[in-house]
Amino acid sequence: MNQEQIRDLFEQVRTGGLSPDAATEKLKHLPFEDIDFAKVDHHRALRHGMPEVIFGQGKTPEQIAAIAERLASRGQNVLATRVDAVSAKAIQEVLPEAVYHPLSRLLILKREVEMLGKGKILVMCAGTADLPVAEEARLVAELMGNEVDAVSDVGVAGIHRLLAQREKLWAARVIICCAGMEAALPSAVGGLVGCPVIGVPTSVGYGAHFNGLASLLSMLNSCASNVTTVNIDNGFGAAYVATLINRI
Repeated sequence: MNQEQIRDLFEQVRTGGLSPDAATEKLKHLPFEDIDFAKVDHHRALRHGMPEVIFGQGKTPEQIAAIAERLASRGQNVLATRVDAVSAKAIQEVLPEAVYHPLSRLLILKREVEMLGKGKILVMCAGTADLPVAEEARLVAELMGNEVDAVSDVGVAGIHRLLAQREKLWAARVIICCAGMEAALPSAVGGLVGCPVIGVPTSVGYGAHFNGLASLLSMLNSCASNVTTVNIDNGFGAAYVATLINRI
């Protein structure tokens, strides 16, 4: 059921052609498709403005491919995260037009993107080692209908590199900062701009870094009031929230 059909359903209720209880019963059974191992949510785009996303980690290649095929059959864009090369190949056998991005481990089938963002999202990363997470954020934000700019390797070990990007900083409506080690970048950026800054701690660092925990705690304790934080390596989550902010 698409948005037009739902409007028609409510019009039937308004004009008395269908009782509210009957309309509720129809809607109750329509939002998802049961394919045994998964219940594919075809109505998420109607509720959230963005289609369901496949989290590939832990799923078999066959499972990811089957879910992707059902989403594509409804004319939706398809986004699968945390996809390895084996799974990507299985999906591309079903959906040859899907594109695999090995750095970010994203597989994307882009049909049509409605540009709903009101401004520009800037994705930054502190070091080259943070690029996989930053690329995940960038590609997801673009697929969700945003104008996106990206800047890499501007960590505070050389603060002049960050300051050289001030025009891009001030032009952004939302900024995503991906950083490992001590994760000082979001605080530095937050002190320079007045827009929301979303920190993404990465699992980049030496032993006491604890696979990103040190970066996470550092970002959570930021003294810049406009900084908020998502989970470790969660470039997807940062892009999703940045998209919601950019649509306001």
